[in-house]
Amino acid sequence: MSKQQDIIIAGVGGQGILTIAGLIGMAALDAGLHVKQSEVHGMAQRGGAVVSHLRLGSDPVASDLIPVGGAHILLSMEPMEILRYFPYARKDAAIVTNRNPVKNIVAYPELETILARIRSREHHVIVDGEGLAKKAGSVKTVNIVLLGASSGFLVLTPREIRGQIEKFFARKGAEIVEQNLKAFELGREAAGIAQP
Repeated sequence: MSKQQDIIIAGVGGQGILTIAGLIGMAALDAGLHVKQSEVHGMAQRGGAVVSHLRLGSDPVASDLIPVGGAHILLSMEPMEILRYFPYARKDAAIVTNRNPVKNIVAYPELETILARIRSREHHVIVDGEGLAKKAGSVKTVNIVLLGASSGFLVLTPREIRGQIEKFFARKGAEIVEQNLKAFELGREAAGIAQP
C-alpha cells in the first residue's frame, strides 16, 4: 500500500519548527520513505514567520512544495500562523496547534476568534504547549509537545519518532533526552492519543 503525506509546519522564528521537520524527515528516511523538504526562514529576532513544507512518500516525491489544497496535516507552534496556511489544507486535513499566541504584531486578532476558526475543522487538536512543556521540565520542549500532539496523524509510528528524539538530543545529555521524550508523551496524551 502506498504511503503519501504532506505536512506544513508553521510558526515564528526560534520555535523549533525546523527541528520538528528534521525529526519527522529522519524518521521517514529510516522507515524507507522518500522525503522532500522546503523551508522559509523569517527573522527570528523579530518574530518573523517560519514555515516548512515536508513531503513523505513510499513512492518518489516530485516536488518539495505542497500545492494549495494538498496538505494532510497543518502543524503550528502559534495559533495565528496556522490560519495563513488554511488554503493549503485538504478538506480532511488534521489541524494541530499550540493555543499560546506569540503576539508579534500590533493588530493580533482575538485569540478566541482564531481558535473558533480552527475548531471549525473536523480534525483539530489545540494544546497548551507552554504548560505541557513546563510539566516536561523545560519550556524549550514546546515543539516536541506539538510533535507528540500531531503524532496520531503521521504515517510514522510513535516508536519511530521516539527513536529520532533520542538520537537527536543524545549529544545534549540524558536529562534533555528524557525531557523531550516526556514532552512527546504529554503532547500525545493532550491530543487523546492512546498509547503506545
